[in-house]
Amino acid sequence: MSASGKSLRRTASALSGAVAAVLAVTALPAAAAEAHPRPAVTAGQSVPSRYADQKLDWRPCEGDPSLECATMAVPRDWHHPDAGPDLTIAVSRHRAGDPAKRRGVLMMAAGGPGGKGLLRPADFAKSSPSVAAVYDVVSFDQRGVGRSTHAVCQTKEEFPSFMAGDSRDRSPAAVQAVLDRSRKFVDDCQERSGGLLPYLTTEQTVRDMDLYRALLGAPRISYYGASYATTVGAYYATLFPQRVERAVLDSNIGFDSTMERWMTGQPKSFQRRFDEDFLPWLAKYDSVYHYGRTAAEAKANWERRRAALHDKPLTVGSAVLDPNMFDAGTSSAIYKASRGFPALAGALAALDHWDSATPQEKGLVEQLFGQYPDPGFFAEYFSVTCNDTPWNRDTGHWIARSAKDTVALPLLGARELTYASVCAFWPRSGAPEVKVTGAGLPATLMVNSTHDPATYYEGALRAHRALRGSRLVTVTGDGDHGQYQNGNACVDGTVDAYLLTGALPARDTTCAAKPLPVPAGAAG
Repeated sequence: MSASGKSLRRTASALSGAVAAVLAVTALPAAAAEAHPRPAVTAGQSVPSRYADQKLDWRPCEGDPSLECATMAVPRDWHHPDAGPDLTIAVSRHRAGDPAKRRGVLMMAAGGPGGKGLLRPADFAKSSPSVAAVYDVVSFDQRGVGRSTHAVCQTKEEFPSFMAGDSRDRSPAAVQAVLDRSRKFVDDCQERSGGLLPYLTTEQTVRDMDLYRALLGAPRISYYGASYATTVGAYYATLFPQRVERAVLDSNIGFDSTMERWMTGQPKSFQRRFDEDFLPWLAKYDSVYHYGRTAAEAKANWERRRAALHDKPLTVGSAVLDPNMFDAGTSSAIYKASRGFPALAGALAALDHWDSATPQEKGLVEQLFGQYPDPGFFAEYFSVTCNDTPWNRDTGHWIARSAKDTVALPLLGARELTYASVCAFWPRSGAPEVKVTGAGLPATLMVNSTHDPATYYEGALRAHRALRGSRLVTVTGDGDHGQYQNGNACVDGTVDAYLLTGALPARDTTCAAKPLPVPAGAAG
């Protein structure tokens, strides 16, 4: 590739964190709910004084002294606060840049589930200085992850076996091996997390958030959340609507129903993004990447590379690049076109001439395909995903369904059984049902692109209908995941105006996509 080595490293570094995200947000199809519905939940409960009377001891954050960090104690179970040990939640804030114009608190949460939110206010403030000038931007590491009390499932040495190999192999022995690895993962989580797992839910997290709000002395908060954090925001708004001033939900999970139902669409949406967006773009720039002049040719070349890795995996960095890692790196890169498409194309081209690839090309391949995700991410991911809403526990159902999706929608469909079987084996959850309605909530702003692979548009539409009074900004001709602060002036202007003045579009509206990237060295 003709880009500089520094640029390649920066692009690859930005992509590496997405590998964990796409591995976590893989497709897990829907099925019938459990026979006995979970109890509904209400917000009305008093907070014991030992939590409500805490004082936050603010100090410079380790890792980013532009932020202040503190910790707060929360009950393990908000519904039985005297049962079990307290948990520690790490919190942070970026003070409003213009104290004279300060208008309140803007709270953020991380996606995933499994992402770390503690240091995110710093990047948010840099990307949206006008908003950060008038808000204290605050966040936290969700219970179960990061510097908060966290779950433990597997070590970095143990975890690679969970995702290794080729999930398209549907032989009886291979299918049984998938089930065995998933069951072992669940057993390890239960043995090593000290009874914490049942209390790692979105509903418990939003109660942590409301305590944080109270300790900040804020009668109400505004909120920004992307991806899974849209569910966090929707749950908070449902339980505490009177404490929400403004809320922005960006790239929305279908929080109108179960996690299982929402995840049904992900194999289709990731395949759509790959087939209809990335491959035509790759073919357009065949003069740069030499990967095929048509989308069909490029896809055939991609399939040939995957098949070669099945027969002869490649050691890249600290990981073994096998078909599953190849799928994961590909899926990660298509989250955002501007940095992901050129990086993925460059890495694919480098693999086609691996023996003569330059050090910078090999470094890009390592960043994209050669790093296993943090097992701590998955400890939180599966805890929340399997606990929040009911799951079908019939492994025969998942074997049959995943076999069909492996053929029709292989990019993510091949990994369905791995992830679904974890929730099939997960201990049954007593988490109460939270039904999102928007009742009593001020009008909120939602944003989604039409080809988002992870939080697909069809699910966003369902969530929009469930959240009464919301306005939806549809980014047409685009498939990026995470639209705010993504270089689209229309989206940024709409969100900024809402957060700064409360101005909302009169009705649902659209923003056009920003142009797709033009790779260095492309003609014209």
